[in-house]
Amino acid sequence: MSYSVQKIAGLLLGLLLSTAAFAAPVELNSVHPERYTVVRGDTLWDISARFLRDPWHWPDVWQANSQIENPHLIYPGDVIALSFIDGAPVLRVERAASRDLKLSPKVRSELLDQAIPTIPIDAIAQFLTRPYVLDKGELDDAPYVVHFLGDHIIGGAGHQIYVRAITEPQSWKYEVVRPGKPYIDPITDEILGYEALFVGNADLQRTGDPAKLLLTKTEMETVIGDRLMPIITDEPLTNFQPKAPETLIEGQIISVLNGVSQIGQYHTVVLNRGSHDGLAPGHVLRILQGGEEIRDIVNYRRSERIKLPLEEAGILMVYRTFERVSFGLVMYATDSLHVNDTVRTPGY
Repeated sequence: MSYSVQKIAGLLLGLLLSTAAFAAPVELNSVHPERYTVVRGDTLWDISARFLRDPWHWPDVWQANSQIENPHLIYPGDVIALSFIDGAPVLRVERAASRDLKLSPKVRSELLDQAIPTIPIDAIAQFLTRPYVLDKGELDDAPYVVHFLGDHIIGGAGHQIYVRAITEPQSWKYEVVRPGKPYIDPITDEILGYEALFVGNADLQRTGDPAKLLLTKTEMETVIGDRLMPIITDEPLTNFQPKAPETLIEGQIISVLNGVSQIGQYHTVVLNRGSHDGLAPGHVLRILQGGEEIRDIVNYRRSERIKLPLEEAGILMVYRTFERVSFGLVMYATDSLHVNDTVRTPGY
């Protein structure tokens, strides 16, 4: 795991303690097991999908064993058992007594680090902290590279750069980014933001106009015009609480990160809806395909057209939001997904 024990523990605790006071009846997976033994590599989402039709309803059916010291962490070797109370499904964890002995802080930390995560954090870790989406105002106001010291025409790690203008620094460490393609709403043609391509890292050596910085790491060659964004040390959100939005939110997939052409499980997609539209990290959305119009060639009135229904093709969970766009992790897909596929609140 690339994240600390405290983050993993918080992630699990946040999911398992979230409740829905007036939740609709939870439906079981049609081929659910009665018991399941947790193995290394599992996630809470995966285990929930074995028992429930909608995996994000895990918190609604969770029941802890009162004899377990810390029921909010699940480990390889634990057994998840299905039972019923007043006809409603209940999931309980059965754990070997030896795991809950009083342990030293070192051993306890090692055990916490072995607890399974809610979702595969490694699939989204690289997208949790970097800017990735900038609006036009941010691009216009951001400091930018104007020259390289030492007669270089491009820059790499170890090179010094002049930047306009950093006179009152928010940080002494910066990320170099390059404005990429615009994110365009497929319905309105409105520009929702710009992709920010990560170029590298730089340390501020002297403020001014121009300021002087040292490139410490580069993934692409730095060129004149690249922008600099201060690195803010806020901890990224990782304690997601999967749930459906409380209102209807409908949008489209407008891009996919990492340059893949076929979208499938654990790929990150970009949505044309963000915090401005009511989306928040943890929100679960259905992915829908279809909806095109076809001509009825059987009816004698050949001009008659029929609109086909949308069919569910997958589920995603939003894990990072910007004002007008969001990043979502595809949790599963029944078919290849595509840019312009529809996303919608479950139940609508």
